[in-house]
Amino acid sequence: MSTAKKRVAVVGYGGMGGWHTRYILESDVTELAGIWDIKAERRDLARERNIFVYDSFDALLADESVDIVTVATPNDVHMPLVIAALEAGKNVISEKPVAMSSDELEQMIAASKRTGKLFTTHQNRRWDKDFLLMKQVYASGELGEVFSIESRVQGSRGIPGDWRKLKAHGGGMILDWGVHLIDQMLQLVNDKKIEKLYCKCDYITNDEVDDGFKLDLYFEGGLTARIEVGTSHFISLPRYYMAGTKGAALVEGWKSNCKVIYCFDENEKDVAPVVTAAGLTKTMAPRDGKTIAEYEIPQPESDVHDFYRNVCAAIDGKAEQIVTHAQLLRVMRVMEAAFRSDSLGAPVEIIGDEIC
Repeated sequence: MSTAKKRVAVVGYGGMGGWHTRYILESDVTELAGIWDIKAERRDLARERNIFVYDSFDALLADESVDIVTVATPNDVHMPLVIAALEAGKNVISEKPVAMSSDELEQMIAASKRTGKLFTTHQNRRWDKDFLLMKQVYASGELGEVFSIESRVQGSRGIPGDWRKLKAHGGGMILDWGVHLIDQMLQLVNDKKIEKLYCKCDYITNDEVDDGFKLDLYFEGGLTARIEVGTSHFISLPRYYMAGTKGAALVEGWKSNCKVIYCFDENEKDVAPVVTAAGLTKTMAPRDGKTIAEYEIPQPESDVHDFYRNVCAAIDGKAEQIVTHAQLLRVMRVMEAAFRSDSLGAPVEIIGDEIC
């Protein structure tokens, strides 16, 4: 089987397209064939950076040396570009969200199966260290039975001033950040079954797309997960919080270690009450070293180049692709259910893969 570097062409040379070109150039398994963008200024910028620019999308597809096409365009044109690239005999990576709907995604998956070419999505935040920390804690079982997980991303700058503000292009925070955090949560809990969900979207800075949301996932066995994104928050809540029957874990921010408190003794005989302005309480009194242990887990090593390494290995038949079609469909259906819940103002039940 081939061990040569895979040649990658990038469609769309905006923010994420630029990110892909840099990582392709730095990768030990890929090399950059070139880019195409419908905007002349983007093409000129690429040329200034000594990047080859194709004369058209069709010219890119006609280049027989290209092994992989990475689509990094606005969301609403992912499907036609992906299908065209697959039918041209290319393996394809799409930026997230992979499509505007599960119907579109199913057509893309069908094209992948029909052509026999690899198709996947760039779920790069599976390599975020805060997520990897919580995944490690959850898998350890040290917190006992985990009954609550909270995942948040909050900022105060609103939606970026481009197509992400427009519904026609697939804008809004569910499709922008929700797709990442939902994927992370499902990975974290090992694809535990969702029984129902409830979502409330924010429209603080505009009326066209959501600029924030609160999504509650109710998993089988009693586990509840809160996923929250906000773009009008000047004080951010912790990135991750996890609670179990024997302890809790906290990751404050992107670059924080994980703080873990583990209860080794349930003895409550000598609890000193906390005196507040309006009374006292034993129920909410903090624990001390007699019953709990506290420690930190440092951030793990993480290499985002592993995504392209996996894609190249999967193309060569040396590995299974790690971002699968089934995972893509599940995340898309959860997002669709979230939009439906917000429009109904009520929880939505999920039976199997069906939204009720």
